[in-house]
Amino acid sequence: MPSLIRLCRSLLFDTQYFHVLSLLVVLGDAIMSLLILKLVPYTEIDWETYMIHVQLYDKGQRDYSRITGPTGPLVYPAGHLWIHLALERITSGGTLIPLAQKIYTALYLISLALSCAIYGKSTGVPNWALLFLPLSKRLHSIYILRLFNDCWSVVLMQCAILAFQNAWDDTGVLLYAATLSIKMSILLYLPGVIVILVKRKGLIYTIRKLVTIAGIQAAIALPFMQENWRAYLRSAFDLSRVFLYKWTVNWRMIPETVFLHPSWTKALLIGHVSVLICFGMFCWCSPDGGPKATVSRALRRPWTPARIAPVSADFVTVTLFTCNLIGLLFARSLHYQFYSWYAQQIPLLLFRTTYPFLVKIALLLAIEYSWNVFPSTIISSSALLGAHVILLVGIRYGYPCGILSPRQPHAARRSKNT
Repeated sequence: MPSLIRLCRSLLFDTQYFHVLSLLVVLGDAIMSLLILKLVPYTEIDWETYMIHVQLYDKGQRDYSRITGPTGPLVYPAGHLWIHLALERITSGGTLIPLAQKIYTALYLISLALSCAIYGKSTGVPNWALLFLPLSKRLHSIYILRLFNDCWSVVLMQCAILAFQNAWDDTGVLLYAATLSIKMSILLYLPGVIVILVKRKGLIYTIRKLVTIAGIQAAIALPFMQENWRAYLRSAFDLSRVFLYKWTVNWRMIPETVFLHPSWTKALLIGHVSVLICFGMFCWCSPDGGPKATVSRALRRPWTPARIAPVSADFVTVTLFTCNLIGLLFARSLHYQFYSWYAQQIPLLLFRTTYPFLVKIALLLAIEYSWNVFPSTIISSSALLGAHVILLVGIRYGYPCGILSPRQPHAARRSKNT
C-alpha cells in the first residue's frame, strides 16, 4: 500500500511522470469515449447539411452562394469542404454515421493527446491538472455525438501551437493557414501569432508570412475563387454575420433588440481591440522593455527579432490562449459547439492566475455549467461572462507572459516583474 501511494503521488506531482500520466489520461478517456459512443444516441445537427454541401460540389456547383443545405448555406472556408468531401467518401455519402462517430472519437483523443503535449511544453502546470481535461460532458458531445466541423480546426490549431512552442515557425504558419481554411474563428489567434513572429523573427518576416497565409487561403479555395470570388469571400469570411439570438450561450442578459443592433456589434469590437491593445502594451511587450522599445526595435530593424527576452514555449501558449479567450469574451454570439475552441485551454489559463485553488475550481465549474445549460438562461450566461472576465483579469495580473523558467536570463525576469 505505501508503494501504491508513492506511485500515485509521483504520477500527480513528479514532472518525470508527466508523460506517464498523460498516457493514462488519454487511455482512460478512450474507454469513457467508447462507452459514450455505445450508450448515448447520436444527435443530428449539421452533419446532413455538410454532406449536402459536398454533394452539390460533386454535381459541379462552384458558386459558394448557391451551395446550401437544410440548416443553411455554406459559410465556412474551402478547407472545411475538402475535409468533408473525404469524409463523405469514407462514410458512403455520409450514411455510415457510426463510422463517422468513430472517426470523430479518434479525433477527440488526438485533441486530448495534443493538449497534454502543449501542457507538457508549458511551465509550472502540475501533473494533476491533466485530470481536468477529460471531464467535460459538453466537449465529448461536440465531438462524438454531434460531429461538428469545429473539431477539425481545433486539432489543427493545436498542432500549430505545438509548432510555435518548438520555434518551428514556418511549420506553425503553414498549420495556422490550413486551420484558417476550415473556420474563420481561427482569426482570433492572429494577433498572438503576429506578436510571436515579430518578436522572434522581425517585422519583415512576419509580413511575408501573413502574405503566405493569404496566399494559401486563395490556393485552397481556387475553384470557388475562379467561379465567383466575391461570393466565396462573402460566405467564408463574413465578419458581419448575424447569429440567431435563440441559440446564443453568451449575452443572454442583453435584450434581443440590443443584441442584434449594429451598435452592439461595434461596441464589442471596440472592447475586443481595446483589451488586445492592453495586453499587447502592458503584458506581451513587458519582457522586452515595454511597448515603445519593442515597437521601436521592430521598425528600426525590421529584418531582426524585436525581442530582448527569449520567446519561451510558455509565452507562446499563454499569448495564443489569451488571444482566443479575449475573442470569446467579446463574441456577439457563442453557440454550443464553440466550447471546443477553448475547453481544453481553461485549466492551463487558470494556472496563469494567482487565484486560490478554490477560486480556480469555481471558475472551471462555472464555465462548464454555463455550456451545459440548454437553452441558455440569464443566470447561465451571466455566470459565463463573469467567469471569463475574472479569468482574464487573473491572467492580466498573474502571468500574462507565462511563467519564466529558472534558466531564463535575470534581465528578462526583472522586466517581467516591472
